[in-house]
Amino acid sequence: MEYALLGWPPDGPTFRLDYRQFSYAGKFVMSATGKAVVRDDDETVAAVAFNEDRTDADTLWLRYVTVREDRRGEGIGPRLCRFAAEHARDRGYDRIQIAVNNPFAFEALSKAGFAFTGDETGIAELVMTCPGERTRESYQAGLDVYRERDLSDAERVFLREREGSDPPATIPLVPADDA
Repeated sequence: MEYALLGWPPDGPTFRLDYRQFSYAGKFVMSATGKAVVRDDDETVAAVAFNEDRTDADTLWLRYVTVREDRRGEGIGPRLCRFAAEHARDRGYDRIQIAVNNPFAFEALSKAGFAFTGDETGIAELVMTCPGERTRESYQAGLDVYRERDLSDAERVFLREREGSDPPATIPLVPADDA
């Protein structure tokens, strides 16, 4: 798999994703955000858009992370977010943040090295930051927010399985079989 940075927000990179295979597909035709993708055999399998914080030039926000439906669960999304975060730090951003709205995304971003800040934004979104304090307490505090919500059966089981646990290990940027 190839991880590629297509450009930063001022560059205005755009591209099209098939809305039947990708969530947020329409967000990638907008030119106000930077973009990074993962390609496998010259096909896009994941994408993330990002932009600078409006009030803090040292902070970059990841937005609209999407993985092609048939490739979800392979760890591609967390690796792509980690890839984008590392490039953002190389570009001089001190903080990379993302707002997540479900426990599955929370777990994926925890694997990418993000930590719950204790803040919420938007409609039921938890703010995560990288670098951040990845402790059992911060991880469980984020999961506790979801435990108070109206959840699907799968989400309830997912949260129950993680009760009292430490944050997941940070995944390597490159999958072991690609190294």
